[in-house]
Amino acid sequence: MQIGIFGSGQYDDAMKTIKTVLDNGGISSVYVGAKSRKNTDCIIVTGGDRGVRNYFHRTQDQQTPVLGISESESSGFLAQIDLKEFSSYVGRIKKGDFETSEFTRLGVKIDGKPVYPVLNDAAVFPSKSAMLMEHVLRVNNEEVWHDNSDGVIISTPIGSSAYSMSAGGPMIFQDSPVFGIVSVNSLDITRRPLVVSDSSIISVDEVSSRMYCEVVLDGADRFRINTVLECTKTVPPAKIIRMKKDSTAVSALAKKVHLAEDLLNMPPSSKLLLKTLEYEGSMTQRSLAAKTMLPDRTVRLALHHLLDKGYVKKKVSIRDARQKIYEISK
Repeated sequence: MQIGIFGSGQYDDAMKTIKTVLDNGGISSVYVGAKSRKNTDCIIVTGGDRGVRNYFHRTQDQQTPVLGISESESSGFLAQIDLKEFSSYVGRIKKGDFETSEFTRLGVKIDGKPVYPVLNDAAVFPSKSAMLMEHVLRVNNEEVWHDNSDGVIISTPIGSSAYSMSAGGPMIFQDSPVFGIVSVNSLDITRRPLVVSDSSIISVDEVSSRMYCEVVLDGADRFRINTVLECTKTVPPAKIIRMKKDSTAVSALAKKVHLAEDLLNMPPSSKLLLKTLEYEGSMTQRSLAAKTMLPDRTVRLALHHLLDKGYVKKKVSIRDARQKIYEISK
């Protein structure tokens, strides 16, 4: 067996820890980049859920299954295993005692030019917030609506429980052969989210706003759009190694439902920070302020509220002991 290790760099502490554990377990391993490698049984990716998403954005290897590792105890859905418990799974990895799940990805073209496929969602928004965007939605070249809204989100089944759900979209089970479409804060009060077959060609056309508009992919990269976004199912799907049988799409959605009930009584700033940490992974207070664009004092008070309620925990940064890292508690 040979295992590849992918992360932020060859000298990443987590990558070195993983390689040491694999060496001690008698498993050959090598650091890998985005290019495909022959004779590699699986790729271990650091950085939690965000790291897994970033790997699939960059990789040219579409076939090798991926095992996501989180550097914190708040393991996610794509990255089930945290670094501290990784050594206890090495024996199972060596025996091949695990399941591989396939996750549908969304192929994306912006103004006719293809970009990387996404795992969660592709969204179109004006470059400046609090500004309306006009667009036409077409499915299989047939016009579905002509709308004015804050933006539009197209999500995969796994992405339906992220940004799409926050905007009022449906929760879609992982193995459902569909995509979700949500118009965000439409001026048309009768506008409802759509669920369409994943064999559909989805286009957001005639995009216009007072400011230029952007396509946001998996909540990470932004690309300027002039006229049209086109989304289709891409093959092959992302292959993710599952080590914990109880961490299914159903249980993940059930946890979100219970959390949503508690969210109702939270201040808006606390809700925003919690959603940001869920989507982005572990972050510093400064990073949270930059990502949410909230004032430093508001971020500090919201973090205090979340820590007091037990939704979030903090730890000292490995790279800089002066910084505190905040993450969602198990």
